[in-house]
Amino acid sequence: MHDIRAIRETPELYEKHWAAKGLSGRVAELLDLDGRLRAAQTTLQAAQAERNESSKKVGQAKAQKDEAQATRLMAHVETLRKTLEEQAEVEREVGEQLRQILAALPNLPVADVPPGEDEAGNVEVRRWSEPRRINAPKDHVDLGEGLGMLDFEAAARMSGSRFVIIKGPLARLERALGQFMLDLQTAEHGYTEVSPPILVRDEALYGTGQLPKFAEDLFHTTDGRWLIPTAEVSLTNLVRGQITAQEELPLRLTALTPCFRSEAGASGRDTRGMIRQHQFYKVELVSITAPEQSEDEHERMVDCAEAVLKRLELPFRTMLLCAGDMGFSARKTYDLEVWIPSEGRYREISSCSNCGDFQARRMDARTKAAGEKGTRFVHTLNGSGLAVGRTLVAILENYQDEGGRIAVPAALQRYLGGLTHIEVGR
Repeated sequence: MHDIRAIRETPELYEKHWAAKGLSGRVAELLDLDGRLRAAQTTLQAAQAERNESSKKVGQAKAQKDEAQATRLMAHVETLRKTLEEQAEVEREVGEQLRQILAALPNLPVADVPPGEDEAGNVEVRRWSEPRRINAPKDHVDLGEGLGMLDFEAAARMSGSRFVIIKGPLARLERALGQFMLDLQTAEHGYTEVSPPILVRDEALYGTGQLPKFAEDLFHTTDGRWLIPTAEVSLTNLVRGQITAQEELPLRLTALTPCFRSEAGASGRDTRGMIRQHQFYKVELVSITAPEQSEDEHERMVDCAEAVLKRLELPFRTMLLCAGDMGFSARKTYDLEVWIPSEGRYREISSCSNCGDFQARRMDARTKAAGEKGTRFVHTLNGSGLAVGRTLVAILENYQDEGGRIAVPAALQRYLGGLTHIEVGR
């Protein structure tokens, strides 16, 4: 959510960035509605004051037994009552229009975000490790099915496309990945583990920016709740409507949850395999900070996500997203992209975003320093640490050998009772 006062003060800044996203003209529309709203509020205040004064004079006229004056004043009060009702309706309607438009407009990028319309404008920041050479690498589907441990057909029979059944040692490996990620983020990086609800109400998704604009990307239940697309929703909403002492910040939270996405806009994309599914597990990282902390916290969060890939010895690169490729709520985003041998390219496995006060305004989440009277909106950050399914894909493909066996990364072997390879019959 945006501060209309900031739009009044720097309209050209907002017009520039929104026009780049095909939203030209929104600033003029907002300022027109804002002007009408403030005019209605001014009229309301003046009419309220005049009605109060006239009501007093009615009492005075009656006390002086001046019925003619009392009648005239009462008629005037009645006229003012109608004016108040009319202007109150204008205030309500215009205010709602203003709120709806503001709620549908994306966050603005910060100054060091590169310009660009799509992923072609993203900038590589760094790269870690070189992909090892694999002769004729198989993709994760062939590998998993060859092991008898991935079953897409059975999943489709019961649930449709974009689901998978994982069995045996691969299911154990998936579980180990989630546990490893949680242990790393809590024990070494200071995040507090949370087990949150995965069903939330409208206002929770509104707070983090998925509603109202992205409803089609979500799954809605018959009782009016929504399945979370990411634990960002549940974790960030822990401070909804709260005033958090500044001395308690930053709050660093993590959760391993199932995530649910309709993938409404992904028709024809990544239909094979586990890259883009309706249901998957993910370890989410969320930070709640004071405004002056968020830039440093963003870099720290990226380091925490990168640490997972480094421990798993998976080649990756870190990308700074351009303005046109960032998500709705973000003002700056880094993507981590892991090497996928079968595709011969890097694919996103984590996205770490600083949202500034954009989500906090929608949630009314504030902070207050000891001894100070005023409050400020907190800053919110979120990132994947990591998407478990895509990490499993990366391990299958990067750790395969020519016989179809999968080596278990050293960091995960203790979670698997010392198992070093996944192969048929084990």
